[in-house]
Amino acid sequence: MTIPCLPQAGYHPCQLKYPVFSGCFCIGQIGVRTFLYGFWYNKIINLYIMQNITKRLIVWAVVVALILLVPLVAMQFTEEVDWDPFDFVLMGAVMFGVGLAYELIARRSEKTVYRVAFGVGLAGAFLLFWVNGAVGIIGNEGQPANLMYGAVFAVGLVGSIMARFKSRGMARTLFAAALVQFLVPIITLIVWPQVSWGGTGIVGVFVLNAFFAMLFVVSAMLFRRASISEPNRF
Repeated sequence: MTIPCLPQAGYHPCQLKYPVFSGCFCIGQIGVRTFLYGFWYNKIINLYIMQNITKRLIVWAVVVALILLVPLVAMQFTEEVDWDPFDFVLMGAVMFGVGLAYELIARRSEKTVYRVAFGVGLAGAFLLFWVNGAVGIIGNEGQPANLMYGAVFAVGLVGSIMARFKSRGMARTLFAAALVQFLVPIITLIVWPQVSWGGTGIVGVFVLNAFFAMLFVVSAMLFRRASISEPNRF
């Protein structure tokens, strides 16, 4: 007696007496195999990715530690470099955060030009934070006008999130950040005409601003190039 839906000795599961039940059995078997294959494949890929990211983050941590050795050593020979523990913790956290952002976002793209664009933009933002926080771009670090540079970071962060880190949206965001960067000293001239411009003077401040704006523009142009073949555009 043949029992429907159950394979008999010497029969392949797809050779059951009743084609309908046989088809259901085979489809179910294929589905289970496909699910298990996909499950373990994704597990292996995710594990491989996490291991690579962990290794790269360790490299970033070593690089950050080596960079922080520079001011630490300089403090032993000159009084012009005077960092307290908070300065080391803050700059270390910022630099490691830059590396983490690059690994989690830029590395997702297979396009080299996208990675370079993201790296240039991050480098510009980090240098702006460092220089403005350490010595100040306009006058010294205590000059209130320097707080306006926070708008550059706000534009970059909000714009990147709105663009979902898509190339075309990132290009627009970096162009906007460059514009805000260049407008800060102009607004300062209008609002605080008597402000102290420090040893570099007005010309020096504008030149330094142009340098940071140029970094953002270069990043934006690279993002625009990366967006040429991008299907989902911002």
